Amino acid sequence: MTIERVTIQGFRGARDVLLEPGSLCALVGESSSGKSTVLSAIWTLLEAAAPMPTGEDVSRGEKRVHVEAVVGGRTLFLDARPPETLNLNREGAPHALFFPADLRPTTLLAPTDSPAKRAVGVVRRERTDDGGLTLVRSLAALVEARVRGLVILIEEPELYLSPPAQRHLHRQLRTLASRGGNQVLYSTHSPVFLGVDKLDELVLVRHDERTGTTLLQPETLTRKQAFRMVAEFDAERAEMFLSRAVMLVEGRTEKVALPFVFSALGLDADQEAITVVDCQGKGNIPLFAEICNACHIPYVVLHDRDAPRGQQPAEAEQIANDAILRVAGRKRTITLVPDFEGVSGLPAGRGKPEAAWRRFQGGDGEVPGPLRQAVERVVLQRCASAAARSRTSSRSRARTARGSRLHASRRSRARRRGRGLCPRSAPMPRSCGRTSRRCAPGHPRRSPYLGR
Repeated sequence: MTIERVTIQGFRGARDVLLEPGSLCALVGESSSGKSTVLSAIWTLLEAAAPMPTGEDVSRGEKRVHVEAVVGGRTLFLDARPPETLNLNREGAPHALFFPADLRPTTLLAPTDSPAKRAVGVVRRERTDDGGLTLVRSLAALVEARVRGLVILIEEPELYLSPPAQRHLHRQLRTLASRGGNQVLYSTHSPVFLGVDKLDELVLVRHDERTGTTLLQPETLTRKQAFRMVAEFDAERAEMFLSRAVMLVEGRTEKVALPFVFSALGLDADQEAITVVDCQGKGNIPLFAEICNACHIPYVVLHDRDAPRGQQPAEAEQIANDAILRVAGRKRTITLVPDFEGVSGLPAGRGKPEAAWRRFQGGDGEVPGPLRQAVERVVLQRCASAAARSRTSSRSRARTARGSRLHASRRSRARRRGRGLCPRSAPMPRSCGRTSRRCAPGHPRRSPYLGR
């Protein structure tokens, strides 16, 4: 049995979130966005040895903690008003194993009273002095033992592991989730653990002080899109899912030069969590833009027109230009006339990345107008999108609160009839963030909207 749907209300930063995980689910987001909160809430609901919520676990402004899950057609629930009241139904809950990040160097596994003693014994037999290696061996042993019906929760599986070991562990997790009705949910900051060809496995987790944690689950990719994702995405490009905004460019020349352009304008792209993505050619930019649209990632496209002003580009270039404009729209598209080299005063031909590096690496030269515009626009897109998501999330929470009141008497009657809580499909809030009036070049070096 696997978890079909989870609703978390009033638990730490998760004031009202809905999650519909598949057999493999990767929670992706910044530090303190609420990824561990979601895993802890699920563990608290499923595991008898987990500590019950206390007053410190109740979200600010809320009076109770409510966690509800649908598993195999049954509704499990935990309803607590610390310290007085606790209503709990775990009947039919799947066995859960939780691997918290803070226990990686020591016991690895969180306390458990799970009847799945065989699985627990397999994990404990693989204990070593290296926490990362222990996790890899434990999960490999679970795969070898062909365990069944487990919900496995892991915080940051990439801890203490080299990139090759991370890739190996990611394959083990995928194998484990594909067998025996197991379900694997994990949080991560590593692009290695993002199966970008299976976009529906990603859950983008964001947090705002006003609305709390919010979750966004993208739609499933078409078969053609999935193949292109496998072909075009690597760990470096997958960083876009971990960023607050993205600038999509054609190739390595722009990728090398633009961080120095940010620096010349008094900005640090890494501090702003803005990623410059090399799309390996103009023809791939629409694919990356479609993914950004699906995941609500703020972005700007910077590409060459490939023809001087007043002249028509070649047919192939015009088709590519039109495709970019159709997907990204005018507000998110900066077109360089005739091209990046012409705008930047670089020689055409071989050695363009090195020439761009020499041109901009000082960080104190004059920045061409179109490049300045691109940097300003990606920062503005980032802030405007975050503010819009925050307003949308606030409206969703208000609708959810009204729905809760309407369903209260119905759930009470269902409880008395012994049917448990009726599952309620709450609207899924979108991600949110803070904005700043001074969010273009000229704002303070340490951005006021960072670290939220």
